[in-house]
Amino acid sequence: MTAGIVLACPCGEVYELKPEFAGRLLECPVCNRHLRAGMPPGTPRRAMPDLEPAFDRDVFLLRERVLSISSKYEVWSGDGRPILYVERPTYLLRTVLAYLLAAIAASLVMAWTGEVVAASGATLGALAALLGYGLALATFIVVSMSARPLRHVTVFRDDSRREVLLRVWQDQRVAVLARTYTVVTASGLTLARLRKEYIHNVFRKRWYVETPAGQRTAMAIEDSIVLSLLRRVLGSLFGLLRTNFILVRLDAGSAGIVFGEFNRKFTILDRYVLDLTGDPEQILDRRVGLALGVMLDTGEGR
Repeated sequence: MTAGIVLACPCGEVYELKPEFAGRLLECPVCNRHLRAGMPPGTPRRAMPDLEPAFDRDVFLLRERVLSISSKYEVWSGDGRPILYVERPTYLLRTVLAYLLAAIAASLVMAWTGEVVAASGATLGALAALLGYGLALATFIVVSMSARPLRHVTVFRDDSRREVLLRVWQDQRVAVLARTYTVVTASGLTLARLRKEYIHNVFRKRWYVETPAGQRTAMAIEDSIVLSLLRRVLGSLFGLLRTNFILVRLDAGSAGIVFGEFNRKFTILDRYVLDLTGDPEQILDRRVGLALGVMLDTGEGR
């Protein structure tokens, strides 16, 4: 018989949980404290002696530096020690130039549309104007996206930025249905690919983790469809409707099992907790897990 999990709350309540709640963040119904359910007795944590020690852990605390143009994160261990530094440049001037080029291109299309409308009759002119305005908008979007620089993510050992430990390459400038990012080591070894499908984001945001061969092994999905729909209508509501994600396995034999969470803490300064304690065997490479956590923030513009 599989052993259950005993969870004790500081308020005095004790709960016996089923094994499937292992690693989950739960709320005490008596005092509303948030508690982390432990793993069932006898579940060993897999040792990873060849992994960089900074990555060999289950909990990562990410704090964004808010007074910065670029996306910059300090990564701490669960006990509050700084272990990594992450940066994703914004390239403000190059982005402004991209929009300027797009505006010029759209203006040329509009000028051409005006000439066509002037040379056409009332009916054809109205149709040409409609098509021309649509083409101008499409031109602006395509040119601006094509001219904007790729925003790669780099994980450094510390904020001196002297030693690179991990990179996340943005694969496309222009993405219509999906956007992908490739996670590679400092030596260039591909670890995984992260995929964001825009059609899913209409209702409930989700990201997929894929092997280099394209097999999906995990998914990060918003924790609640109800909250997801409320966020679409009301926005974050000053941080009250925080966007949290749960991590779910997709590999054969364990599909549907929740093994981690990425939660935003309600603080003055943005802070995120990537908790992978539900994956003691480290089926998800912790380097890929951290890359996913960073993209769940900066890739969603949170």
